[in-house]
Amino acid sequence: MFELDLRSRMPIYEQLVEKLKHLIINDVLQQDEKLPSVRELAQQLTINPNTIQKAYRELEAQGYIYSVKGKGSFVNPTFQSEDKEKVAEVRLELRKLIAEAMYIGMTAQEIVELIDEVKGGSQHD
Repeated sequence: MFELDLRSRMPIYEQLVEKLKHLIINDVLQQDEKLPSVRELAQQLTINPNTIQKAYRELEAQGYIYSVKGKGSFVNPTFQSEDKEKVAEVRLELRKLIAEAMYIGMTAQEIVELIDEVKGGSQHD
């Protein structure tokens, strides 16, 4: 499904959260699709099941997935944040990042192209 960088400074559970969010946002994981069980994913990625559980809890708290007791975790149907505070926080952070990008020399066109890359799901790091 994806690979994690075990040498990264970013904690493994955060990498897992980001990878799963990317798959959900780009419709690789469909609405109401069942995610692999904690045990299955831990075996596939050879990491501690508690790490998977922590990532799943974080995704559930953010509204990307939901859990059904005894059935597993599933992708939430069309996630649209109704948390106005979170939306405002992200907008503010984006403004800061865009201002910094322009300050260091990125053009508006490059920023638009980057947005198009993210929307298209082809991130080039």
